[in-house]
Parts: sequence; structure tokens; C-alpha cells
Amino acid sequence: MKPYKHIDAQLVEAFQSGDKEALAKLVKRWHFTFCKKAFWIVKDAELSKDIAQDTWQTIIDKIDTLQDKNSFSSWAFRIVYSKSLDVLRKKNYERCNNEEYAKNQDAIAEDASEDTALKKKVLRAIQGLSTEQQLVVKLFYVEEYGLKEISKTLNISVGTAKSRLFYAREKLRLILKK
Repeated sequence: MKPYKHIDAQLVEAFQSGDKEALAKLVKRWHFTFCKKAFWIVKDAELSKDIAQDTWQTIIDKIDTLQDKNSFSSWAFRIVYSKSLDVLRKKNYERCNNEEYAKNQDAIAEDASEDTALKKKVLRAIQGLSTEQQLVVKLFYVEEYGLKEISKTLNISVGTAKSRLFYAREKLRLILKK
């Protein structure tokens, strides 16, 4: 169990018992991360903030249905993921043809501690993957989630997570060979 799950479980239980301060602590711990996760999907900073806000509203409305308090992060990330996809569907967001998306990816690459040509090439290769494959790659390599956590977070089977990761690696290998 990751160390934060224990703290989150206590905060969730306290909030379910009526402690409003517990919610403030949860927001402080998770809001920025929710914004980051939403940004990965929608590639728009303002939309990602709105998605995080909507996520908190849903969490407040439905936290009483959360049975396993230790799974708060996975449960919350599923909400972020679903809300992000809803926004993409609603806006018919064309990521691949959008210049702003490329600018945001370049800004992310520049913010990295080592701004090497290889990192840029890998980031561009990742952009060529489908949204589902990008999410799995980022959760696996950047966030260091295991396949079970990825499947729980994205609400897919472990086999689907493995398959997406496998095909993403294969596609990246082909793109990077060129």
C-alpha cells in the first residue's frame, strides 16, 4: 500500500463522519494532481481546472458510496478520467491537428530538468499514440502505477491495460526507429 492511502482513508472517513476540515485537507492533497491528470487528457489548462472542480463536486456528492476508503485515489482518478473524456467528446477536441497542443507539449518538454533531443523525440512519439495508450504509458512510466492500479483507475481490465501498454511500446519502437 502506498503511504498516502492510509492518510486518505482517514480523511475520507472523517469527512464521511461530518468533519469539513477533512475535505479541505483532501483538496489540498489532491487538487493539483487532479488538474495534472485532466491536463494530460484534454491538453488545456483552463479546462483541466474546470474538470478538477467538477471532480470535487462529484466526490462531495458521492463520497458516501465509497466503500473501500483505501481506494480513494483510484476512485477519484476514475472520476477525473471520465469527466475529461466527457469534455473531449463535447468539444470534439482534435488534439493531433491543434497547434496549442503542440505548444503545450513543447512547454512540458522545456520544463523537464534535462532538455535533450531524445526526450523531445520520445514526447513527440507519445503524441502519436491514441489517448488510451498515452494514458497507460504515462501512468505506468511517469506515475509508476502497476497494471492493477492502472486498470482500476481507468476502469478497464488488467488484460486491456497490458494490451494497451504492449501496443503502445510497439508503436513507440516503430516511430523511434525512423
